[in-house]
Amino acid sequence: MIRVGVIADDFTGATDIASFLVANGLRAVQFSGIPQGDVTLDTDAVVISLKSRSCPVDQAVADSLAALAWLKQQGAEQIYFKYCSTFDSTAEGNIGPVTDALMDALDTPLTILCPSLPVNGRSVYMGHLFVGEQLLSDSGMKDHPVTPMTDSSLIRLMNAQAKGTTGLVNASVIDAGVEAVQARYAELQAQGHRYAVVDTLNERHLETLGQSVQGMALVTGGSGLALGIARNLAPAGANASDTQAAGQPQAGRTVVLSGSCSVMTNAQVAAYRAEAESLVLDVEACLNDAGYVETLLNWVLPRLDNALAPMLYATAEPQKLKAIQAQYGAEQASHAVEQTFGRLAARLKAEGVTNFIVAGGETSGIVTQSLNVEAFHIGPPIAPGVPWVRAVSEPISLTLKSGNFGQERFFFDAQAMIPEAK
Repeated sequence: MIRVGVIADDFTGATDIASFLVANGLRAVQFSGIPQGDVTLDTDAVVISLKSRSCPVDQAVADSLAALAWLKQQGAEQIYFKYCSTFDSTAEGNIGPVTDALMDALDTPLTILCPSLPVNGRSVYMGHLFVGEQLLSDSGMKDHPVTPMTDSSLIRLMNAQAKGTTGLVNASVIDAGVEAVQARYAELQAQGHRYAVVDTLNERHLETLGQSVQGMALVTGGSGLALGIARNLAPAGANASDTQAAGQPQAGRTVVLSGSCSVMTNAQVAAYRAEAESLVLDVEACLNDAGYVETLLNWVLPRLDNALAPMLYATAEPQKLKAIQAQYGAEQASHAVEQTFGRLAARLKAEGVTNFIVAGGETSGIVTQSLNVEAFHIGPPIAPGVPWVRAVSEPISLTLKSGNFGQERFFFDAQAMIPEAK
């Protein structure tokens, strides 16, 4: 019985939520895209990772509905639309249109919006999203190259991109308990609202919300809500070490690939560069040099036996990123870098690399596709929301890190969890 079927709008978001489900007592399998053909599942939760966060709206809706149809065929009891804890979207979507399409397909009148992830500093108070002590609009997300977030009001953000209206379940209601929250849902629905933003300040709020949505056909949010849902559904005595065992990384050659330009990834890259060999990608070569992947491969191979894995990165600070985009075009530069990472990952796999530490949602997506990894077991977390994962069908392990997740020594911490060869 699949208790929860997750539709995630990018690859790192998928591993993020899968990690929280597994850590809190549910067995989970993650698929890279919608599975093809017959699949036999013995799991509590299925996570489908799409690439729908910033693609055209029509494509995001179509892919999400196809994922929904597959999950319903497998008997999923509840659908969970997973997006980023910083509500990454534009005035056109894609969070609003996808939510509307899923609600219509499931014929459900109300759903919740819960991007909060308190353990990583993402909280909602009076309907406003915070990143640490800053409003979302004051955080580094205001400079995001694809989805700059310049408003912190989830009510305004959702109303601008969806076809219904949004109400609020504030923190005092959640403090009053599950029955009070459910009564507020009913009140908002009676008022004609289609979406309910839920304040979330701590883990206790997540647990209350997880109980409050039992029986709700569709929920939407970041990965934090998965903690509350999993704890509500997990069988008695469920043990995280058991549910994470299948995803443990194995001894093997390792490489770090970083494409994110987030504030935290910039700090992580800087910390790692200070101690490990690294090479920044040349955007012009990515665009114009047909032999550039071979050049990169020749740089990596002699360094694979270093004590610290070699790193290739396209991570850049905001000013440098703007200069690159101005010179080469934002979309063209991004696409060329992604394709270079993808082709390089495939070549590295052929050369015997088995462990890939990847930073950035778009980079994670292209690397996963290029490695032909279709399904993962979820392993132990390196940081909240960032686990090791291991391919179901071959000895390939990955970390797929969302840009702003993890601490400065994340790349070191990930490698410390890889066992030494015997």
